[in-house]
Amino acid sequence: MAWRRRRGIFDLFDYLLEDIERDLRLFEEQFERLMEEAMRSGEVKVERYGPYVYGFSITIGPDGRPIIREFGNVRRGIEGAKVEEEFEPLVDVIEEDDQITVVAELPGVSKDKIKVKVSEDYIEIRASNSKKYYKRIRLPAKVNPETAKAKFNNGVLEVIVEKKEKKKKEGEVEVKIE
Repeated sequence: MAWRRRRGIFDLFDYLLEDIERDLRLFEEQFERLMEEAMRSGEVKVERYGPYVYGFSITIGPDGRPIIREFGNVRRGIEGAKVEEEFEPLVDVIEEDDQITVVAELPGVSKDKIKVKVSEDYIEIRASNSKKYYKRIRLPAKVNPETAKAKFNNGVLEVIVEKKEKKKKEGEVEVKIE
């Protein structure tokens, strides 16, 4: 008797599943019919925007406050979300006493397709292969652009640049020689 009860519950699920599958097939057939009619009439333009990528990273800044950085190709705007052709890569900015390191993830890009511009205040990364990437990173301190060095390995770009004014370590004093 217990077997029949369990069997009855499974029968109910099977029935519901068959019912859902039938409804989905009908919906799919109706949708295909409507799309074919719209395409024949010329009233519908089919545009492909994807893929859509949006994400964010959260790190803690030197002052203990969280820093939220967005990445991807979906941007917020006045009229809502806007999808752009260029992806914004995930980027980390590491500030040390005497230098700043910027690490950017650029999967699917070859080394010769990357352009990096460095100024005193920002680093601009542009890359294009099968995907296009663009990011302008405001630096936390002024840097000396002539000291910039870049390495690229396995889809990860690392740009190291020296600061204009280097921080002194606590307990150290610079002595002028006369």
